[in-house]
Amino acid sequence: MHVPDGFIDAPVSVAAGGIAVGAVAISLRGARRELDERTAPLAGLVAAFIFAVQMLNFPVAAGTSGHLMGGALAAILVGPYTGVLCVSVVLLMQGIFFADGGLTALGVNITVMGVVTVLVAYGLFRLLTGVLPRTRRSATASAFVAALVSVPAAAAAFTLLYWIGGTTDIPIGKVFTAMVGVHTLIGIGEAVITALTVGAVLAVRPDLVHGVSGPAAPLKLRIDGELVDAPAATRDPEPAAPARSTRGFWITGLVSAFLLAGVVSFYASADPDGLEKVAADQGIDEKAEEHGAADSPLADYGVGDIANARLSGGLAGVIGVSATVVVGTGVFWAVRRRREDDHGTVPHGHGHDSNRGPGPDRDHGHV
Repeated sequence: MHVPDGFIDAPVSVAAGGIAVGAVAISLRGARRELDERTAPLAGLVAAFIFAVQMLNFPVAAGTSGHLMGGALAAILVGPYTGVLCVSVVLLMQGIFFADGGLTALGVNITVMGVVTVLVAYGLFRLLTGVLPRTRRSATASAFVAALVSVPAAAAAFTLLYWIGGTTDIPIGKVFTAMVGVHTLIGIGEAVITALTVGAVLAVRPDLVHGVSGPAAPLKLRIDGELVDAPAATRDPEPAAPARSTRGFWITGLVSAFLLAGVVSFYASADPDGLEKVAADQGIDEKAEEHGAADSPLADYGVGDIANARLSGGLAGVIGVSATVVVGTGVFWAVRRRREDDHGTVPHGHGHDSNRGPGPDRDHGHV
């Protein structure tokens, strides 16, 4: 649902840009509480993974495809504030280097694909996990529902912006029906991808899933077929037990992103995505403008001067994943360092900030 230039008029685009800037500013501050020395590089990996999976358009109806938005996945894995930043980094890279999503519409895209999806998905996910048993199956199901609802919610948000500042005179009822209808189908694909990814991470490293690490409900244990509250800890864990390394997980995730963007993307659907299809059918694209980065050597996810489509697209995907993980990790490390500066630097080996993000990776001090 990358909105091109020309769909929304200048005043509304500027207003949406203001909303996006405010949301990013708030997220930069809030992400300090979510990021630590382990999760900062993982957040960069999440951004790169979202970039890769967004290249995999899947068919949803005759002549229409869809792709992951990623807000739900990012929010559940690394937190809502960091999730907004992850999607914003992806959209920025796509808009500047790949001519995907208008430059003047960048604020619209961040608001719709980043802020709305994260708020809806994370709020619904925490609501569901708060009332359901704290099991991997219920967390995965909650991720499915949250991701499913977030996509038509984003479509409704775009419809609202188009109703206020659309550049063509189209009955808003038709736009709403078409957008929400097709994006509900796309939401099913988003839900499947999100649930599979969250479920896989929960299976191997549940400590890295932000959405299930909060104190919303006591941990449950299954005893004689019944779920009971786990006993409260009576003493600190042994200081000799360090946190598990995330290096192997990070490498595996990055290799997966490279394979998805560099190889699997060649087999993605070539049909227009939901917004493109609705825009063509309803006449929304009558005043669409040429992208400001249309002359980029990576425009349309291909490398200029390389005739082989498979090689061109695969190389563009690898470049995109590499650039996104570098930029994203740099941003998140900078946010993490800012938090350390705000709270004072803690000497190595003498504990960490007690107001840190998720994960049992705390040093309780040595005598």
